[in-house]
Amino acid sequence: MSDFDPARHRMVPEQRWFEDFRIGERFVLPSRTMTEAVFLAFQAASGDAHPIHYDVEFCRARGMPGLLAHGLQSLAQTAPGAGLFPYMTEDSLVGFIEQSSRFLKPVFAGDTVYPALEIDELTAGRTTGVVGFKSTIHNQRKELVLEGRQRYLLRRRVAEAPRT
Repeated sequence: MSDFDPARHRMVPEQRWFEDFRIGERFVLPSRTMTEAVFLAFQAASGDAHPIHYDVEFCRARGMPGLLAHGLQSLAQTAPGAGLFPYMTEDSLVGFIEQSSRFLKPVFAGDTVYPALEIDELTAGRTTGVVGFKSTIHNQRKELVLEGRQRYLLRRRVAEAPRT
């Protein structure tokens, strides 16, 4: 008989609840080079076929060095699912409730982006709490190309009944 338990087969062994997070906690997401294949995958997913994103000569005729990433394509790089946060909150995550971003510099095909999330808000409710993140993306030239906010609703830890 095997000791295997599918419930213990987790990326992160310890489940975290709203109370377990701290202001300033940082979640680095994997870096990624924005290849033409990434651009084509985004085109397929979004339906956006404007030539500024998919025609090199169109871009060069407008003074750009190459294909310009769609803003939402850049934003997608801040998805927490690329990191450990959703694995830490498998039992506590209620949902993604808000997102906003500012696109500060262009991202072109060939750029490498470095996304990160940092907790800047913890708002407790009775049974849930909001975890807010400052989201950032830097490029290989150390330039901040995107900054924004994301907010998630998490369950609070359920108090165990006192044992008698």
